[in-house]
Amino acid sequence: MKTLAFSRLLRLGAATALTLGLVACSTTDIGNAPALPANARWGLLPFANHTETPQAGLRAEAISETILRANGITDLRRYPASLNNETLFEPMDRKQLDAALDWARGENIGYALSGTVDEWRYKVGVDGEPAVGLTLQLIEVSSGKVVWAAAGGKSGWSREALSAVAQKLTRTLLSPLTSAVPAATAAVGDGNPADSAAKP
Repeated sequence: MKTLAFSRLLRLGAATALTLGLVACSTTDIGNAPALPANARWGLLPFANHTETPQAGLRAEAISETILRANGITDLRRYPASLNNETLFEPMDRKQLDAALDWARGENIGYALSGTVDEWRYKVGVDGEPAVGLTLQLIEVSSGKVVWAAAGGKSGWSREALSAVAQKLTRTLLSPLTSAVPAATAAVGDGNPADSAAKP
């Protein structure tokens, strides 16, 4: 009798774990971080919004910029606001991204992060889980070559904020780049590697 009760409890626990896993799941494909020069200047390019949520690209940009800065990429230039005229009703188009890349070349930026937002919404239904889908690309500005890319989608719990899910997904996608930053930023420091090494 005890064995039967224990077996039922185990099955119930497994079913619950499976359900929870399906409710809050994620899928990612993340490239390995390229070897970047320690003194490279970084830029942030516009994110294209492929969703029906107004200004989702701008929101994803803000989260990405904050995560990069929080992880030591301080020499990061954001494109001028005039290069992105996304409004509530008109998404950004490809020409604006090309113009932003031209701006980055003019600013002698070595590498620039760009991306697209493929999903940014609360799912329709009783629970209304938040769901986010992103792709990110690191572009070598001088050549226009994509040297790193990542894509992912994540859904959260029904009471979780959409911005929190977006932040978690963005942090995961950017992790190869941000994990390689400490050595680079230490070398850059205030322009003198010896001074940086001497600091506690």
